[in-house]
Amino acid sequence: MQTFIFSSAQLNVEYQWVLEAQLNPQKFEPIYKKYYTKIHTYINRKIQNKELADDITSQVFIQAIQRIQSYEDKGYSFGSWLMRIAHNTMCQEFREVKRSKVIDFEISQLILTDSMDESSEKEERIRILELALKKMKKKHLEIIELRYFDNLAFRAIGEQLGISENSAKVRCFRALDRLKEVYKMI
Repeated sequence: MQTFIFSSAQLNVEYQWVLEAQLNPQKFEPIYKKYYTKIHTYINRKIQNKELADDITSQVFIQAIQRIQSYEDKGYSFGSWLMRIAHNTMCQEFREVKRSKVIDFEISQLILTDSMDESSEKEERIRILELALKKMKKKHLEIIELRYFDNLAFRAIGEQLGISENSAKVRCFRALDRLKEVYKMI
């Protein structure tokens, strides 16, 4: 996942677009054009269903236009705010439809390498990992998803969660330790 890191000049131009869109929602077009593909790709990678990704992406931009008045510049790109909306919209979709995510075997190996028995079958490891993830608290699961499933840098995670980069690192390592503990108990 690409992070949204821009120069201060780029952030200033983007912020001017936001101010214009706050005054007139029809001025949202430059923001939409800049971020549509990035947001859609993020959603599609996460849910792996193009039609649903199209629908959720539309919902994200509708919500962004509806909520643009509440946007506050905190020195990050507007894209970080859009990504937070995208993440929350997907979470809501998963809760409503109770969809299960596909857990990529390589990701499960990255997360739990030292706690996996090499002789275990791939399917069994994935089944145990799914059970462990279901037992995780929401705050731990969210940061694990952002770091390992979405491949976000700690800075981007911090932007999305409204915390510092260092706090994102600490929370991630704690969540990962907790996941390993739960995994071992199953």
